[in-house]
Amino acid sequence: MGSAPAGAVRARYLVYFQYVGTAFNGVVAVKGAQPAIGVQNFLEEAAKGLNSVEPIKLTISSRTDAGVHALSNSAHLDVQRRPGRPPFSPEILTKALNTHLRHPAIRVVQAFRVPSNFHARYTATSRTYLYRLATGCPQLDQFSVFERNLCWALRADSLDVAAMQEAAQHLVGTHDFSAFQSAGSPARTSVRTLRRASVSPGLSSPFVSLQDRGLRFWNLEFESQSFLYRQVRRMTAVLVAVGLGVLTPAQVKAILESRDPLGKHQTRVAPAQGLFLVAVRYPGLGNHADGTLDCGQQEGSGVWDEEALGQWKDLKDEGSG
Repeated sequence: MGSAPAGAVRARYLVYFQYVGTAFNGVVAVKGAQPAIGVQNFLEEAAKGLNSVEPIKLTISSRTDAGVHALSNSAHLDVQRRPGRPPFSPEILTKALNTHLRHPAIRVVQAFRVPSNFHARYTATSRTYLYRLATGCPQLDQFSVFERNLCWALRADSLDVAAMQEAAQHLVGTHDFSAFQSAGSPARTSVRTLRRASVSPGLSSPFVSLQDRGLRFWNLEFESQSFLYRQVRRMTAVLVAVGLGVLTPAQVKAILESRDPLGKHQTRVAPAQGLFLVAVRYPGLGNHADGTLDCGQQEGSGVWDEEALGQWKDLKDEGSG
């Protein structure tokens, strides 16, 4: 990057965004002339509308694979306006990004001003994933088209949820999760602390027909500061095996302690479409709807003040929309 003009002010922002991952090759930008594309490609294209002095690149907090969804992923970005232009308010930044987004399956939810040394990936203290299951679907080709890409439909009529809950507790705590790590992980250590693992009934889906009344939905939730490559999907596959009676809770403990990623059961990976990143948390922020990261610039209540309206007019006058 070249040097910025004297007087140009650089501001760093944390943005939360969501997406339906079905159409994407994961969240991270795909480079080159490949037909596959990542969520980041669209976000960075939208960021061009901010007219930053230097090109904007997003630093993603949590990588997700092709087909995986996010109710709330996050990233940081730097915006350097021309001399004399004040930094954007978080609400203007959010509106501008959404105005220029060119894919209907992506939405920027919220933004915050953060310190210049803030890092979306390394500052995060917690990530929570949800995996959705459906039981009672003997004919998978007859499963609701509205749910087909949003959960894993099992032919089984029921699951031994109590056994799954018992098995999940063997995974909670600080362990070497080598047995649940897929090849290709860049992690320097496979030790992670799983703070929470739960199995519970999910809400009934409004997107199924009367003929599908035998369907039941289940939620698996996992919380940790970070996860290994495909760790959640491999843990899910093992817990489903317990629910189907293929494995016992004691065998899950043995698999964990084996540290062997090539065992018969732990090599299975749950399908991508059932997985959702639901939360990324930061110190001082908690639930992103009510925190400010101590930066003194929380997103507004929805009623714009004169400064925010002026910034939006300035941005449009600069030729962004």
